[in-house]
Amino acid sequence: MNTLVWIVSGGLLMSAIALIGGVTTVLRPATLDRLLLPMVSLAASTLLGGAFLHMIPTGLAALTPIYAGAWLLAGFATFLALEQFLHWHHCRRAAAECRKPMTYLILTGDALHNFLGGLGIAGTFLVDPKAGVAAWIAAAAHEVPQELGDFGVLVHGGWNRRSALIWNFISGLTFLLGALTAFVVSLQFNVAGLILFGAGNFIYIAASDLVPEIKAHSDIKRAATDFACFVAGILFMFYLAI
Repeated sequence: MNTLVWIVSGGLLMSAIALIGGVTTVLRPATLDRLLLPMVSLAASTLLGGAFLHMIPTGLAALTPIYAGAWLLAGFATFLALEQFLHWHHCRRAAAECRKPMTYLILTGDALHNFLGGLGIAGTFLVDPKAGVAAWIAAAAHEVPQELGDFGVLVHGGWNRRSALIWNFISGLTFLLGALTAFVVSLQFNVAGLILFGAGNFIYIAASDLVPEIKAHSDIKRAATDFACFVAGILFMFYLAI
């Protein structure tokens, strides 16, 4: 399949995931909360697996180690800045239990997040389509609990459900914008660095945003389920790599 087709299709599908927030209107908060943490565990491990088993090896094959490390750190630092200056975070619990950041900041932060994710994943597709597919799967696994949480926060912050879905979808379209930007830039420049940039994004999100949520619960049965989901995600990414 043509690389541009992969990029456009992946971007549209990733944007469509934003509509999954509508599920929160038919699930009880307690049921949603039980489902979210296993999904968060799976998202954390697929992001780490995508970064360490697919994107970093691909980037190292295209760049010298020092430049690869620099791009990796740039991706990590960019998401740290996004969180620091926009106070952007993902809510992984029922909306009523979350801190209430400004809903417009949620949308702005999510749009920037998606744009940067599109840059990194499209860059991976352009260098190695197989690694690009793995990176897309990892990002999609992360987007599902993110969009469920963000939709809940928007509704709890005063938005009606229709507006929350529409604007969540619009913010999701910036993933496609980032992906197309990477494609256009690749016509003139080497975009291999974007693979490591995206890997740095993945590592930051998993380590600072998702893993703390997994560790926050002390119930042994729940912890065992979450860890099993975490291991399953790693094994799946390893399977895709071999």
